Amino acid sequence: MTGFRRVALFVALANLAYFGVEFVVALGIGSVSLFADSIDFLEDTAVNLLIVVALGWSAQRRGQVGAVLAGLLLVPAAATLWMAWRKFMAPVAPAPVPLSITGLGALAVNLACAFALAGHRRHHGSLSRAAFLSARNDAIANVAIIAAGLVTVFVRNAWPDLVVGLGIGALNAGAAKEVFEAAREERLSLKP
Repeated sequence: MTGFRRVALFVALANLAYFGVEFVVALGIGSVSLFADSIDFLEDTAVNLLIVVALGWSAQRRGQVGAVLAGLLLVPAAATLWMAWRKFMAPVAPAPVPLSITGLGALAVNLACAFALAGHRRHHGSLSRAAFLSARNDAIANVAIIAAGLVTVFVRNAWPDLVVGLGIGALNAGAAKEVFEAAREERLSLKP
């Protein structure tokens, strides 16, 4: 097993484990940002498992998988919009302490994944780029989740959580665009 394949498998398992934690807490406290992030953990699991399988494929097939990965990155954005709509209809603030603590745990997982992937991000085309961008964006989102929890202590409304949740959705949409463009460049570079 290559070094990058081993790292991608580690990232997939770490994301799957924390998905369960964050999803349960998100539903328990009614948090849009934690819900969005938990769905993102599940998406990152799928992305990295797909990478583990696709690494043995031809460059053209890997470019095609990169386009699929770009589509997968849009799933959390769509799920976030759904959860945000529900929260907008019933704007109850989530419990700030579990929100921040769970965000802190997610940050630790995502920083470990981002550091593990950093050395590989330029060596396997759109596949490694997708994995690294997902982990990096997730770490940024986790800082925002922690901040939303701290702000909610003082403002006691749903808006900080809702804004961060929508921001996470936007980050995922931007990463999807970058991965799709990298995959398209890979496919075009292989054409005669």
